Amino acid sequence: MKVKIKQMSYDAVMALPRPKHKKPKRPNILFRTLLKLVSLPDLWATKFRFRRIGMEKLGKREPCLYLMNHSSFIDLEIAASVLYPRAFNIVSTWDAFIGKRWLMRNLGCVPTVKFAFDVGLVRDIFYAVREKKCSVLIYPEAGYSLDGTATVFPDNFAQFVKKLGIPVAMIRTYGAFTRDPLYNNLQRRRVRVSADVEYLFTAEEIAEKSEEEIFDRIRECFDFDNFRWQSENRVRVDEPFRADYLNRVLYKCPHCLKEGVTEGKGIYLFCHACGAKYRLDEYGRLEAEGQETLFSYVSDWFAWQRKCVREEIKSGKYSLDIPVEIAMQVDTKALYFVGEGRLTHTTDGFTLTGCDGKLSVTQGATHTYSVNADYNFYEIGDVISFGNTKAIYYCFPKCKGDFVAKTRLATEEIYRLLHKNGANA
Repeated sequence: MKVKIKQMSYDAVMALPRPKHKKPKRPNILFRTLLKLVSLPDLWATKFRFRRIGMEKLGKREPCLYLMNHSSFIDLEIAASVLYPRAFNIVSTWDAFIGKRWLMRNLGCVPTVKFAFDVGLVRDIFYAVREKKCSVLIYPEAGYSLDGTATVFPDNFAQFVKKLGIPVAMIRTYGAFTRDPLYNNLQRRRVRVSADVEYLFTAEEIAEKSEEEIFDRIRECFDFDNFRWQSENRVRVDEPFRADYLNRVLYKCPHCLKEGVTEGKGIYLFCHACGAKYRLDEYGRLEAEGQETLFSYVSDWFAWQRKCVREEIKSGKYSLDIPVEIAMQVDTKALYFVGEGRLTHTTDGFTLTGCDGKLSVTQGATHTYSVNADYNFYEIGDVISFGNTKAIYYCFPKCKGDFVAKTRLATEEIYRLLHKNGANA
């Protein structure tokens, strides 16, 4: 999938008029049917099946908050199938509206900026539920999973659920990540996909339960490990490219501890510094060749990297300072490339400078619980992005190395440490 791109000066982009906010539309049956029909080829190809668990408790015309884990593009196709013909709005990333705002609005999509505290989005959701009597689909993780496990939630998510005060259900997928993991450069595997649609809370239970109880139940539903699931269920992936670009996720060698020297190619991940070599087998397990296997699962290796990043932060050694190509989104007409600059990240947050000194923007660490980190973004390249509904800044690293995953881990750990220290102050 690609997106419309324009080369423009920073001044010209800043002078562009910003689109006016529009309230969500309730998608009519024509667009709901269209979305279902265009989803059928992928669902047929994966022999998709799903189960309903307790969903008989939900009234046919009763709005519901649907939560869904986020693995790949097929997630939306699954939702379109399992929820049909129910009308629902979809919380979508703002960049998905580029070049197709009219279509996205009529499909019921509501734009937001990933990992941002968006008060306008909350208003839109309340409007959709209370005025349009429409259900809402949310991916609480906001971004695709990097390592096959759940990403972080905003701290106030349970508070939002409680204030919305409508029934909550969960759509949990199996095989969607295994079929098309983000790191693998859109190389799809032959894997069956299924889902469970489970009723979690009635409106009355939402009112009765504490925020902590609600949050714990939702987090429990998002407790998964796709590589372990693949191994335990003997889901075979025999494609010869299954480890391609795995270095995007596993960027640090556990043997020599060097970063940016691993490479995923074919069915192997190997380190160019010390020669360590791991094979990713047909069932999602890692096995070292010629030495001790330190990690058998991608998720365990990734968790170890998180621990390493956390120690760097606590010891004052963590920092990011890289040259980047800068793109901006200020409307839904195009992604505007405005020049080059530098992206830095420390315990104070992000700073982006460039465009011959005209661009200087910061985003503080206190309010940044995670950051959008994407691989092969619209087939342009790996990207780190942040911003708000006025402007989103997309930073494409220009130097060799894998920075995306570590930057997301560091952002999350800095936020946790700052808030932990604040709570203990």
